[in-house]
Amino acid sequence: MNSITTLGQFIADQQNMFPIVKGGLSKIFRNLELGAKMINRDVRKAGLVDILGNFGSTNIQGEEQKKLDVIANDTFISLLENSGECVAVVSEEIDDIYWCEGCENSKYIVAMDPLDGSSNIDVNASIGTIFSIYKRLSPDKPVDLKDIFQKGISQVAAGYIIYGSSTMFIYTTGNGVNGFTLDDSIMEFCLSHPNIKIPETGSIYSVNEGNLMEFPEGVKNYINYCQATDKSEGTPYS
Repeated sequence: MNSITTLGQFIADQQNMFPIVKGGLSKIFRNLELGAKMINRDVRKAGLVDILGNFGSTNIQGEEQKKLDVIANDTFISLLENSGECVAVVSEEIDDIYWCEGCENSKYIVAMDPLDGSSNIDVNASIGTIFSIYKRLSPDKPVDLKDIFQKGISQVAAGYIIYGSSTMFIYTTGNGVNGFTLDDSIMEFCLSHPNIKIPETGSIYSVNEGNLMEFPEGVKNYINYCQATDKSEGTPYS
């Protein structure tokens, strides 16, 4: 009989393996997991309850917000604030840093795009949530912008959730990347893609060529190489 490892079990096991890690980060992940399930529900019934289409405002990138953008933003911010572990949330959907009420002494900052690819919502294509978690630099004094504007190398965890033909939760804490697929029958994310790695070689490349003319020459040359027909090099790539 095949055993099933849920996201919650996996996180608990990881915490037991590294006892120096406190439960605060695990609590954030549990709330992100709950948010993913809630957004998955909203995405799948969006066309039935009038939450498709535009909300009537723009985000900080100047992009017109979709109704689900706003719902996802409010959902994740509420859950992260209620976790008690986040001092602040930085979201693409709001202009300013969101300071979590009553969490002045909390240790973590979450930066996220609550619903990336929202222009795909109305055409039933894949969309997703992107998140990055940082530990504040000044735990013994008032939080300031240095805690917020940290380098990517300082992340303690990062991941994404994709809502498509299946809903997946993929994350890392720097010790491997693991993917979990939502089993709708039990509403649990189950480990489906353990220890994900990029292969050393492949036959596929992926790039948005919409701004190709703005790319550096080296990148343009590499794309040309990927597209050229050269059987000895295994190109063209798909």
